[in-house]
Amino acid sequence: MRAPTILALCVLLALGSAAARADDKAACVEGIAMIRAELAKPAPEAIQPKLKKALRVAEREMGEGEFDECLDAVGDAKRALKP
Repeated sequence: MRAPTILALCVLLALGSAAARADDKAACVEGIAMIRAELAKPAPEAIQPKLKKALRVAEREMGEGEFDECLDAVGDAKRALKP
């Protein structure tokens, strides 16, 4: 009797996890596009290296499927852009 309940719970958790990963992937893609757009604009010299590093890390993590780490790099870029 408990096995079907546990199985159902595992299925629900897996589905929720897949949806969260899809959201993270979409946010990662949007973040990479934002960083590229900011690099295309004229920006202070102090910000450029930080954006380039964040882009490099975000793209690497995206390729590895580590979307949470990609979002960390996007967050680093956003912080570098704040005055």
